[in-house]
Amino acid sequence: QVQLVESGGGLVQAGGSLRLSCAASGRTFSLLTMGWFRQAPGKEREFVASIMWTEITYYSHSVTGRFTASRDNSKNTVYLQMNSLKPEDTAVYYCAAGQPSYSNVAKLYAYWGQGTQVTVSS
Repeated sequence: QVQLVESGGGLVQAGGSLRLSCAASGRTFSLLTMGWFRQAPGKEREFVASIMWTEITYYSHSVTGRFTASRDNSKNTVYLQMNSLKPEDTAVYYCAAGQPSYSNVAKLYAYWGQGTQVTVSS
């Protein structure tokens, strides 16, 4: 079992930055793929970024160049640094853990956090 707890969300003006954290329990953290997803009101959950156990990262087109995923295996924590935030980035952000065949597919992740709200004002 893996438990995930996100933190770092909040209200920020457009152009600002936030860093989300996701702390994981369990001794297998270093072997897991960690994903970040988001869900805006009335929309489906969408892929944001993922970081493999090899630290290879993938990003959605909408955040490439603005968001950076990283992980610290010594702290069992994954991060999402979000820069140049836009109002359309407003959503609940979730971290996920697992060993998905495709890291951008939400249903392939076994474990999910409770989510943290990010609101970007214009």
